[in-house]
Formats: sequence, C-alpha cells, structure tokens
Amino acid sequence: YSQAGAYFVTIATWQREMLFGETVDGDMQLNDFGKIVSEKWQWLETQYEYVELGAWVVMPNHFHGILLIHDRGRGGSRPAPTPPIKPLGGLIGAFKTVSTKQINLLRDTEGQVVWQRNYYEHIIHSEPEMDRISRYIEANPLRWADDDENPNRVRPL
Repeated sequence: YSQAGAYFVTIATWQREMLFGETVDGDMQLNDFGKIVSEKWQWLETQYEYVELGAWVVMPNHFHGILLIHDRGRGGSRPAPTPPIKPLGGLIGAFKTVSTKQINLLRDTEGQVVWQRNYYEHIIHSEPEMDRISRYIEANPLRWADDDENPNRVRPL
C-alpha cells in the first residue's frame, strides 16, 4: 500500500469507546478530543507532500477517511534526495501516534490507548466508487442511530 492510489480507511477507538463527541440531529458535534482527531488528520496532508485528503468524518467512536497517495514524479538527472513515500500503514500509524499523544496530553493520561490496534482499508478503483464512498462518509452522521458501531443502536427483535 505504498503505491499511488486512493484508499478508504476506517479506524475505531479502543473498545469502541465514545471519545470524540456525539451526533445531534444528524450532525456530528466534536468535543476537544474529536477536534484533535480532525486536526491531526489534516496534519497528514501538510506533513507529507504526496498525501491528499478526500472526504472524511470523525464519529463518536470511529473515523472514516479517504486518503490519496500521489507519485512524486521524477526530477532531472540529479534530483534532490527526498525521503521515501510512507506506505498507507505508516501514514495511519503517524496519524494514530500524533492524535493519541495530543489526546493523552489533554486528558493527562500518558500512555493510554486511544485507537484499536489495526484499521480497515479498501483500495478505491474508480471515480464512481470514489463518489459512492464519499457520499457514504458524508452521510455517516445522519445514519448514526442505525450504525453497527453505535453501542446505543436499537436492534430489531
């Protein structure tokens, strides 16, 4: 996952803890921890020149985002040395690390786990798929009442 492409990722909080805020009338209201997650996701795009962010949303206990990794291209015969492109896992690891450190600093809980160990990823293969996933992400707060990640979801008998 270090090649140029578009990736849809979902990252859940440790034990699905409701850490980042709440949905109110289909709108996500971020608390201070949720705002940190938002800021640190955007940090990826400023930290790594080859990263572009697509649609994304912070939910009460998880995060969805589209991350695009671009080729840097090749310079002339003697291009300046550049660090290698971080693979998707390295980018997600960097995001989790910086957001966790900032959240733990704010709540005075050094070393506390914020995110589950892994994450879900899906390679986006086409523009129609990109559009469908973007719509899914943007509508996520509207569907929170029925979301499988919602521990307060009322399940039919």
